[in-house]
Amino acid sequence: MIQIAPSILSADFVNLARDIDVVTRGGAHAIHVDVMDGHFVPNITIGPSVVKALKSATRLPLDVHLMIESPERFIPDFIKAGADMLSVHIEACPHIHRILHMIRNAGIKTGIALNPGTPLGSIAEVLHLVHFVLIMSVNPGFGGQPFIPDSIDKISRLANVIRARNINASISVDGGVCESNARDLVLAGAQLLVAGSAVFNHSDPADAVRRLISVTRLTDNL
Repeated sequence: MIQIAPSILSADFVNLARDIDVVTRGGAHAIHVDVMDGHFVPNITIGPSVVKALKSATRLPLDVHLMIESPERFIPDFIKAGADMLSVHIEACPHIHRILHMIRNAGIKTGIALNPGTPLGSIAEVLHLVHFVLIMSVNPGFGGQPFIPDSIDKISRLANVIRARNINASISVDGGVCESNARDLVLAGAQLLVAGSAVFNHSDPADAVRRLISVTRLTDNL
């Protein structure tokens, strides 16, 4: 089943518990949490203390996306705070093998993220160590950016690699995801769609989630 993970980057930070409750009622499968440090990306967001607070506010899995330098310094804190899924960027990890094992050994779903300009070959040697690959379909740092169309081909090529190598890993996509491109993303091979602005900037975020789910289900018989 295709899953939808609303990104709280576009939510109302004064009312996070309320917004999470709204999208949960809409059928969201996970909550995506963007962690930025102002170095790896040009923005600063939240830390482990907020993840801990979110954990107490929802029963949905927390999909924590670390867009930070030296993530190994903070991974134990985010695991302790309650992350259920944890992804790190290949571009930020010269010792990616060690870091992925750090996450896996904690029993957390392990992900590796790629920026739009990063080739798939950069993760070839560690693809078998992850539960999911997060394809960035915008240059990370800010919500509300337009979707990069070339991402669809990248997802398709990654899906082919995963099948050819018989690897048990799924594909997540984050950036500019909306009702108009969700179907194409799923047809290309994406299984988890992260949507921020398309959900929380909608007049009815719960309905926005339901509509995304509805669009992805149109692919079931194809």
